[in-house]
Amino acid sequence: MEKMQATTLSAQAVAALNQAVEQHLGKDKATFTLRDRQTGELLYSYRGEHLMRPASNMKIITGAVALEELGLDYRFQTELYCEGEIEDDILNGNLYVKGYGDPTINEATLQHFADQLVQKGITAINGYLIGDDTYFTGDTLPPGVDDEGETHYYGARISPITMSPTDDFDASTIVVTAEPQQVGEPPIFTVMPHLSGHEITNEATTVAGGEENTLEIRRLNGTNQIVITGALPLGESAKVWVSLQHPTRNTLEFFKMVCEQKGIQFIKAQPIAVGEVPENAQLLYTHQSRTVAELFSIFMKLSNNSIADIFVKTLGKLQHGVGDYESGLRVVKDYLARKKIDFATWQFVDGSGLSHGISLHANGISQLLFALQNEPYFEVFFDSLPVGGNEDRTIGGTLKERFLEPELAGKIFAKTGYIHEVNCLSGYAIGASGKDYIFSIMLEGREDGIPFLDAGLKAIVSAI
Repeated sequence: MEKMQATTLSAQAVAALNQAVEQHLGKDKATFTLRDRQTGELLYSYRGEHLMRPASNMKIITGAVALEELGLDYRFQTELYCEGEIEDDILNGNLYVKGYGDPTINEATLQHFADQLVQKGITAINGYLIGDDTYFTGDTLPPGVDDEGETHYYGARISPITMSPTDDFDASTIVVTAEPQQVGEPPIFTVMPHLSGHEITNEATTVAGGEENTLEIRRLNGTNQIVITGALPLGESAKVWVSLQHPTRNTLEFFKMVCEQKGIQFIKAQPIAVGEVPENAQLLYTHQSRTVAELFSIFMKLSNNSIADIFVKTLGKLQHGVGDYESGLRVVKDYLARKKIDFATWQFVDGSGLSHGISLHANGISQLLFALQNEPYFEVFFDSLPVGGNEDRTIGGTLKERFLEPELAGKIFAKTGYIHEVNCLSGYAIGASGKDYIFSIMLEGREDGIPFLDAGLKAIVSAI
């Protein structure tokens, strides 16, 4: 067992850390590193170079690279083009939407797009509505997502053309909500913002209050069919983020409906298509997203998988001309090399940490967390970390219900991570002494790892 002690850490503190590892984290299930935040000195390391799956602690790395390589002021674009002539308010030709990965497109954005067409005097389109999603390449499904995950928001497909139902920017999803009716009747459901080319079959039943809630809302794998099954008791409800079956086409389906609401008719019965913008097309409008700086807190505090992988593919496209994972992760490796982070043994697969094929170690993560403090974008990075014990979702994020004790609340600033049997937490902490530290804890082999991890960190913080 590897343990390291420095003169700045007392023997009593080391003994307490040993006990925290043995009693709470688990000798064969954990890796843990503690550094002095001011100097970066490695104060304690238990299996610190032992490779483990990082889950969403991967976003620490992806986010840092995005802040440096894209920049705080970077904005994602979406362009509208037309091909053909406008005669008697009719566009005799195709309308194109070219996407560059903007995760913030929502109903209001699409209404604004439609308004641009209205301002051009277009009342009908005698052609196709075509999505150009060639900016990214490769499979839209993130690596490691299985058939079950493919239908859920956390495994949503990554496309240059996509939409989000809320300002959480869970791209490539819609929200389906179910409410009970009379006992024996199907629950009533609503969809936000729109079905967007999907179909819903409601096979669920309302049952008496107090009965078991077995309601399930899910899209059938590989189809546009959403099925609601099970029992929903009176007095309860259900809300589920369902991933889009084909983000480009589904976004265009919704855009078509928005255009029709604005008085723009499509003459063709089935106008939705996917293709490239031709060279002779005319640019009508360019939309720009919020800046990376404005998006970053949402990305980190809420652990947004879609934004992470959009960052990676965008980095690959901008620096290597190919918008795929392999090219984007080349940029990640180059960044780590420049920062002199010990990543020689690390394995990368995606930007979100969703894949079980990723492996990092706590020493390297904590080393990066120290190095980031010297970067001009560190304030944005630090402010994006979930704050333990702060029940305001926009501050506490994924830690809003953890570390609520008065002696801990507001003293832990860290990125969470979870996939099956993996729990991680890495960031900055204020010890009981008032001194600042950097830590990284990774656990494997426990499905219920959060209580063990939290108990271990509480013991650690009280000892330093």
